[in-house]
Amino acid sequence: MLSEKMQDALNSQMNWEIYSAHIYLSMSSHFAQVGLAGVARWMDAQYQEEMYHAMQFFKYINEAGGHAKLAAIEAPPYKWESTLAAFEHALEHEQGVTSRINALADLSIEEKSHAVGIFLQWFIAEQVEEEDTVGGIVGKLKLVGDGGGLFMLDNELGSRVFTPPTKA
Repeated sequence: MLSEKMQDALNSQMNWEIYSAHIYLSMSSHFAQVGLAGVARWMDAQYQEEMYHAMQFFKYINEAGGHAKLAAIEAPPYKWESTLAAFEHALEHEQGVTSRINALADLSIEEKSHAVGIFLQWFIAEQVEEEDTVGGIVGKLKLVGDGGGLFMLDNELGSRVFTPPTKA
């Protein structure tokens, strides 16, 4: 059984994951509008991944005897001045998600909620991957700028397809 404090914290993270998904979906629309279909597709795959994360929290809260509670989701930005600015925003956001997941892990230790701690281990590892991936794209964008290299990077990013993990 989840404590009320833990349930509230997990619900907060579930809703934050939905907000994260909204950011990426908004970015997908932005890049579709500016003619970067590959980046738009990458962002759409990231949207799907974030919704998958939200659903993992949703299912876990309910399975652990809690009540998953959906909250109002703030509207995300809908325009970025450049591809680099959007990915820098995404990286900053992912770093914030990492902090939130780490705080949840700290709470699970504080409350001696070992099952929650085990559940969170996948997300802790996932955030290392998220920051590395987005940080790598930021690095590439800094190298290529807005020239012809952006066209090649758009093609590369467009090959991404979301595949749900076999086990979270």
